[in-house]
Amino acid sequence: MFKKVEVVVGGKTISVETGKVAKQADGSVIMRYGDTVVLVTVVAGKENKPELGFLPLTIEYQERMAAVGRIPGNYFRREIGRPSDQEVLTCRIIDRPLRPLFADGYYSETQVIATVLSADQQNDPDILALNGASCALSLSDVPFEGPIAGARVGYVDGDYVLNPTKDELETSRMDVIVACTGKAVTMVEGKVDSMSEDEVLDAIFFVFEQVQPLIDMQIDLQGSNGKEKRVVEPVAVDEELLAKVQEISAEGMAKVVSTADKMERGRVYDELKKTVITDLDPEGENAKEISNLLSSCKKKTMRAKIVDEEVRLDGRAFDQVRPISSEVSYLPQTHGSALFTRGETQAMVTATLGSQRDAQRVETLQGEDNRRFMVHYNFPPYCVGEARFLRGPSRRDVGHGTLALRGLSAVLPSEEEFPYTIRVVSEIMESNGSSSMATVCGGSMAMMDAGVPLKAPVSGIAMGLIKEGDKVVILSDILGDEDHLGDMDFKVVGTEDGITSLQMDIKIDGVDRDIMGRALAQAKEGRMHILGEMAKGIESSRTEVAEHAPKYFSYKINTDKIRDIIGPGGKIIKEMSAYYDATIEVDDSGLVKMFTKDGSKADALLKKIKEMTATAEVGKVYTGIVKTIKDFGAFVEILPGTDGLVHISELANERVGKVTDVLKEGDELEVKVLEVDSRGRIRLSRKALL
Repeated sequence: MFKKVEVVVGGKTISVETGKVAKQADGSVIMRYGDTVVLVTVVAGKENKPELGFLPLTIEYQERMAAVGRIPGNYFRREIGRPSDQEVLTCRIIDRPLRPLFADGYYSETQVIATVLSADQQNDPDILALNGASCALSLSDVPFEGPIAGARVGYVDGDYVLNPTKDELETSRMDVIVACTGKAVTMVEGKVDSMSEDEVLDAIFFVFEQVQPLIDMQIDLQGSNGKEKRVVEPVAVDEELLAKVQEISAEGMAKVVSTADKMERGRVYDELKKTVITDLDPEGENAKEISNLLSSCKKKTMRAKIVDEEVRLDGRAFDQVRPISSEVSYLPQTHGSALFTRGETQAMVTATLGSQRDAQRVETLQGEDNRRFMVHYNFPPYCVGEARFLRGPSRRDVGHGTLALRGLSAVLPSEEEFPYTIRVVSEIMESNGSSSMATVCGGSMAMMDAGVPLKAPVSGIAMGLIKEGDKVVILSDILGDEDHLGDMDFKVVGTEDGITSLQMDIKIDGVDRDIMGRALAQAKEGRMHILGEMAKGIESSRTEVAEHAPKYFSYKINTDKIRDIIGPGGKIIKEMSAYYDATIEVDDSGLVKMFTKDGSKADALLKKIKEMTATAEVGKVYTGIVKTIKDFGAFVEILPGTDGLVHISELANERVGKVTDVLKEGDELEVKVLEVDSRGRIRLSRKALL
């Protein structure tokens, strides 16, 4: 049955249509906001597979170039298979608030696909995709325990703006996406321009209040058009077997959660698991079930140790950051490098400087974008002691790299101040929680080492949460197990002045303002501590770019000299680029930008450019070469490509009968510029210097 509903959110109308398009899907909606239109569908397998032990949920987000009336610019002229970074990030934004809200015991293969059909290039389709996914799931028979709603918040001219347009985001100090249920906040992600914790907290709960009409709309739509939900039963637990597992593992599990070292803790746990399985199931028929029960015991024991005994896995206080060590210039041939270690998490980060031609060119719905700052995050298998195939960057890699990029972007110098393209690469050497935050810290230090004039150093910290009934514990600088077995992963990045980016995921129904406020305040304390530790490695940006970095310099010439630099068919500029091992760019205003890979050649290149484009100055003396002799005088080249005339009367104090009596072609002589007329003709004198 077709139905269309509209709801006003933040002063703008969002419309939802169902029952007209993609009717064979289990749930489908057309979302409209301005002239931006997104189709979202849900299809779930009919067979529930509890034996998998996890929910096989896939989220896909597709941007179609036809949505903006454009043909893709790649060779194939179609959207290629690999999703863009923007599509990957949007998938993650949709996935993270939805995943915790499926009914316990639901293990059917489920796929959500959001497709951008029309984009007005002002209203971002990612917000429609997020809300559409919740709508489609609510309408389907999938046992989804939502709905959720989400919106973007900006901060323009001192006011919070819900779902700001692209133009408004140009001047906004904030670009944060927030997802909520009807009771609490479930997901936060975005970038901020060094704003305070209170300002960020107000923004998050501004969204929470504003999107409640979207929640109400989905509940009403489900009541009128939704399918009857599937009934699933939680996986039955063998209570007798569980009791035996608890009894046999009690002493060993206490040792596991008291072992501080990650690798040793893993070894102790593996030995315990082997012992328990051998004792209870020598034939190995129920090994998987026993392993799952033992994992549940581990989670329960760890959480109880933190909440009841107030002791963390590695013995730290709740607000204590692990020991930090850092050093810069670790790699001799890179432009900038930093080795940042926090506990058992370590990042080797490099910063590389390039010319404007090295900027990343990306085709988006808004057109082609040239990005002069890139952060790439790599998580190789050895960093967690595993052996597996090396693949391309995963969605997690893209997400972590983007989080670091957002946090570091706020402190970059403008292109006018520092016209280099900058690429930061983080290789995770070890990981036991917060490797993305190690990337932020190492990236900040590596750029300062390379001579990038950052406005301020940046650090990041990951916060955790254990919530048991009314008991709430907030953890600073969480370990991998505290993330895996806890209820929240809240990453906060910033400078001494404020927050620059943040990302929050939770595994419970949501967090309220009090919990989030406490987490942000505790994160600030940790962030300040980490900045102090980073300063021991490097306090501020170096005053000069690194020795191995390309040297950038610019020189303004007259526009009529541009052709002298470029030459016919670009011959001259190509020859100079090859000779000086440089990248030379000339714009229409006459600004010559030069990047030399070899800094020792920079002065020679600049001198050459000045000589080639210099103009004669009246009264100045030049040493020139006689190029042509005429009856009335000699033409002397005083600058590359610039000749002037020495009239026969200006050759000597006495009368000269023939020019050849004094000069011959190829002679070198000093001359003085007497005049440059309106047509650019230059009159020279030898006599004036005698």
